[in-house]
Amino acid sequence: MSPLFDMDKYEAKPEHDERVVYHSASFPTLRPFQATAHDKLRDGVRQGHCAQMIMAPTGSGKTILAMNIIQEGLIRGKRCMFVCDRKTLINQTSEVADVLGLSAHGVIAASHWRTNLRLPFQIASVQTLARRNWPEMDIVVFDEAHTLYSSSTAYIKAVAEANKLKDKKDWTYCIGLSATPFAPGLGQIYSNLINAATMAELTESGILVPMRIFSCTKVNMEGAATAGGEWTDKAAETRGMDIIGDVVTEWIKHASTRKTIVFGATIAHCEEMAKQFQEAGYKSAVFCATTTDEERKVILKDFDGPQCELRVLISVEALAKGFDVQDVECVCDVRPLRKSLSTAIQMWGRGLRSSPLTGKTDCFLLDFSGNIIRFADDFSDVFFHGLDALDQGEKLDKAIRRDEDKEPAKCPKCGFVPCGKKCIACGFERKPAVSTVEVLPGLMQEVTLGGKKLADDCRHLYEQICTYTRSIGNPDTAKQRAWYLFAEMAGRQLPRGWDFNSTPNVPLTKNVSNRITALKKAFRKSQNG
Repeated sequence: MSPLFDMDKYEAKPEHDERVVYHSASFPTLRPFQATAHDKLRDGVRQGHCAQMIMAPTGSGKTILAMNIIQEGLIRGKRCMFVCDRKTLINQTSEVADVLGLSAHGVIAASHWRTNLRLPFQIASVQTLARRNWPEMDIVVFDEAHTLYSSSTAYIKAVAEANKLKDKKDWTYCIGLSATPFAPGLGQIYSNLINAATMAELTESGILVPMRIFSCTKVNMEGAATAGGEWTDKAAETRGMDIIGDVVTEWIKHASTRKTIVFGATIAHCEEMAKQFQEAGYKSAVFCATTTDEERKVILKDFDGPQCELRVLISVEALAKGFDVQDVECVCDVRPLRKSLSTAIQMWGRGLRSSPLTGKTDCFLLDFSGNIIRFADDFSDVFFHGLDALDQGEKLDKAIRRDEDKEPAKCPKCGFVPCGKKCIACGFERKPAVSTVEVLPGLMQEVTLGGKKLADDCRHLYEQICTYTRSIGNPDTAKQRAWYLFAEMAGRQLPRGWDFNSTPNVPLTKNVSNRITALKKAFRKSQNG
């Protein structure tokens, strides 16, 4: 790792020969869970961990905790860097540092007015660092660390290798911050997970507000195209366009007085929703990847304050991470997912911060996607317990959730819907029902044959086989042929409870079609002797 700037000049005093002072920084008293997380971080250092992940929910004050860690390092003469994963967070983080009394910092971002590489504290854009060489640092904090960039991953791994050749007192330490550390491979990058607090704990303490869920008209994703097990953006956009009128109507019915964030499937989907909100008489705007810096400034200014004219902000993902407007009281989820629990949690979290200024007491979630029902069990686990290990989060984002043809579970104690394994409204814990369906290991794993992917999982394979046998061959034997083909291709018997008649039709993949053809040819050859 060659330095970004001349390290021989590093100890030189900043411009005008002024002293850099970090002792006088003024921090709010750390909340107990923040102080505990900091102590656990120190314990991890003593145990030899040079890369640690802090998991803390949206609204828990991760940036304040990070600045506290950084100040401690700066006072000890360490070089520190806070890495942001998006340019919109650079100025936001810089302003937080100023308010806390850490104004003696530079910013590493393209053409930024605050560039000053001689200061021991830098706030950096990961995109800018990727285009240059990373500076030599003692403590590096990665915000939104579940978003992996090749340059940051390479840096952390290089640090770990370099540390092996150093005395421990000279190590560089990397710290990840995330509300949802679910990305594949995080366990190979960060060797220690610190659960700072759970969503349940923060809700009970008033740092977060309760979520009230309204089940609305759903995007119909039956038979929609998938890629890698997740619905494609185009499929979600096409299906989502059909219910935009319902989105506007039901928002007016339930939440028209509430400042709102809406999540859509694509930019085109968001733009159409904004258009229909405007036509209904409500000022709305789209905040997305193509929104320019100047447009973002105007939009954020218009969305600021409880009396703002702009009431509805619409996005695909740009608002799902690091967007902190406390008085948002409603989230509309119109982005159907079936794998990415972490994305769903990030979206819903935009409305869960408490707002002392406005006396906010709850957040409405208008569920147009069905996500809250699909993810109910796993979400309740994360809500109450967080994660036990980083690979647990990875598994949660790999599992495919399927729409069940039944009513969502209702809490028998308080009536909250949907009730997962544990009710997020009252804490009632459901006893697990005795299942009549045999659960076999490997059912949720990708199905491959000869190095070629056949299906996202065994259920997806069976759906394709049923689709094929219904349309080709004798209808009277379709069910039996589907049973045989599944056994041949999956290498196991069809699980009990998988009903042929209720299995939906889905698009066939090329590899499944080719495999069925090959099996038919082999069968005919065996019959002909």
